[in-house]
Amino acid sequence: MNIVYHETSKTFHLYNDRISYIMTIMRNGHLGQLYFGKQIRDREDYSYFLETCGRPMSSNVYDDDRTFSLEHLRQEYPVFGTTDYRQCAVEIRQENGSRISDFQYKSYKIMDGKPGLAGLPATYTQEDTEARTLIVILEDDVTKVQVELFYTIFAQGGVMTRSVRFYHGGEKPVLLTRAMSLCLDLPDCDYVWQQLSGCWARECHIKTRSLEPGIQSIGSMRGNSSHEHNPFLVLKRRTTDERQGEAIGISLIYSGNFRIQAEVDAHDTLRVLAGIDPETFEWKLSCGGEFQTPEVVMVYTDWGLNHMSQTFHKLYQKRLARGCWRERARPILINNWEATYFDFTQERLLEIAAKAKECGVELFVLDDGWFGERSSDRAGLGDWKANQKRLPDGISGLADRIEALGMKFGLWFEPEMVNKDSDFYRQHPDWIMSTPNRSQSHGRYQYVLDFSRKEVVDAVYEQMARILIHAKISYIKWDMNRSITECYSKAWPADQQGEIYHRYILGVYDLYERLTSEFPNVLFESCASGGGRFDPGMLYYAPQGWISDDSDAIERLKIQYGTSMCYPISSMGTHVSAVPNHQLGRMTPLHTRANVAYFGTFGYELDLNRLTPEETEEVKKQIIFMKKYRKMLQFGTFYRLQSPFEGNQTAWMTVSDDQKTALVGFYRVLNCVNGCFTRLRLLGLNPVYCYRNVVDGSCHYGDELMYAGLITSDETAGEMISGQGMNTDFESRIYVLEVTES
Repeated sequence: MNIVYHETSKTFHLYNDRISYIMTIMRNGHLGQLYFGKQIRDREDYSYFLETCGRPMSSNVYDDDRTFSLEHLRQEYPVFGTTDYRQCAVEIRQENGSRISDFQYKSYKIMDGKPGLAGLPATYTQEDTEARTLIVILEDDVTKVQVELFYTIFAQGGVMTRSVRFYHGGEKPVLLTRAMSLCLDLPDCDYVWQQLSGCWARECHIKTRSLEPGIQSIGSMRGNSSHEHNPFLVLKRRTTDERQGEAIGISLIYSGNFRIQAEVDAHDTLRVLAGIDPETFEWKLSCGGEFQTPEVVMVYTDWGLNHMSQTFHKLYQKRLARGCWRERARPILINNWEATYFDFTQERLLEIAAKAKECGVELFVLDDGWFGERSSDRAGLGDWKANQKRLPDGISGLADRIEALGMKFGLWFEPEMVNKDSDFYRQHPDWIMSTPNRSQSHGRYQYVLDFSRKEVVDAVYEQMARILIHAKISYIKWDMNRSITECYSKAWPADQQGEIYHRYILGVYDLYERLTSEFPNVLFESCASGGGRFDPGMLYYAPQGWISDDSDAIERLKIQYGTSMCYPISSMGTHVSAVPNHQLGRMTPLHTRANVAYFGTFGYELDLNRLTPEETEEVKKQIIFMKKYRKMLQFGTFYRLQSPFEGNQTAWMTVSDDQKTALVGFYRVLNCVNGCFTRLRLLGLNPVYCYRNVVDGSCHYGDELMYAGLITSDETAGEMISGQGMNTDFESRIYVLEVTES
């Protein structure tokens, strides 16, 4: 790992044993992009990468030179309107109305390690030897605005991070109207675009398309990163698959409005921009004012999509998530929501908890309905005090009784929202997001608190902290069940209303930071009606998240498969729920529900008292299995094998760090008869180890299992006989492979 500046050629080269990133100071003082990809040896001069030529209808920077046009040059942080007609990374509106800037190189500095970002989540290092950081300083001489471009290259893997800091050294205020975190100009557009998109209950489906001339993008203007589009993009070569080939992954560590876009110009070069959505953003920079953009993580690989994902997994597990739960196996929990909804009493909860304890569950979570006058979704949000009619012993008393059973206790909050039918709203009706003289939209009968205001965040913090101080709470489920409308804050002047979306997210981060710092042993799980805010920004504070309100095992195959493109298995909240499933009425075998949920944090979302004796015994065996293998399942190396988006079967696997144990999940959605013989080529095994298949006792070397394949054929390859074997829809198997003594 190194960062080199070549004075003669004015070239920067950042590299490790996997990647190189090269840029140069161009003739006009702007920073030009030369190369990003597989590591190449360092040399003094890479100027031949900067290609110029005179092209018809171009505008040119210099009077005597028709070859130097920014329209055709790859740049690091481009501006609009000075011969570049593509989408820009930065735009500043000045007092005279001009939006033209000219950011020229001033200086640079190199430091060991990685600096934090004020008020924002970001990856980090624990030792200075883990990464090096380059900061390139540019300045516009007219406005005196400085731009600091941050580049961090990690010692291990094809990982780089990017962010930008603005500092205004001029006398007159300016308005920052666009401040992207990343611009990546690539020399060709021969990539396939992959995104994670969907909506509530079907989040993170993989969508694939070819790049064509023009602009395509994903993003959110909802105030949260959204169910619709995850802040993540893959650019892969046409021949790249899970096992081989080039890919670039781009992940934005941010939980609010965002945009990631690709622009292909008329000459088939590609510009990628990522950062805060510019349509909903403005930031006033007064003299001495600063602004920090969120961080973008870039991963390059030439070893296929699995390798790209594993790089993200390892980084986000170990250098994004923080605290004592960062690398600890997660407790097996039971959540009462789908068991009771709002219809519960203290005794009913204790009955559910007692049965769960009998089955081996470790954590009981009380979901919505425990506070204020909360008997439906129309009242009570904002009043974070126990409903004494339901919980006569209060939260602390219930927590004590759960602990007396030998379990830990967890609690649900939705701190960013309020119902109008609540004491909190009646005391502070001006604390919600609303625009003067306009109607107020609700979502699920709730309104968004104005977290851009410190006094609002303080008031919510005081309520939550009071409960956490006085009750034995080990886990918090933090929900957020609607997007922002009427985004306006009564606390800020007119010329700063464009800041409110971002200031809201900063308020959320501030509350998370205060609570996780003061209560470091509490396990936080983020939620936003499932996957409405499942993003890297949340993982910085909450090492796991509820990825979808859809708990159906078959639907979860696509959701979990897609989510794994970027996010580690340890971050995915996965539960076994009741049947018929509450989201779509599907009847799925109990073992399949568990076989899907094993590849995540694992828990139950039902009343175990309602199971048959046979089902109860099956649950006990599931919990024993999960306790035995959960460390490996959550923190081993995960591989995708067969995609649910491409056929009737899904398969994935996890391998232990020492390669001595592997668990393979195999899932078939619909049954078939007189079908094909099937086998599954595994990944990540040691070719010389002999693995025993615990399912049937057979032994095979790693090279056999990876190159010839694991036999998955069953009676569906012939004549199905009723009552024998796997002869229903929604079937699944877990193959346990363990190295034999010999």
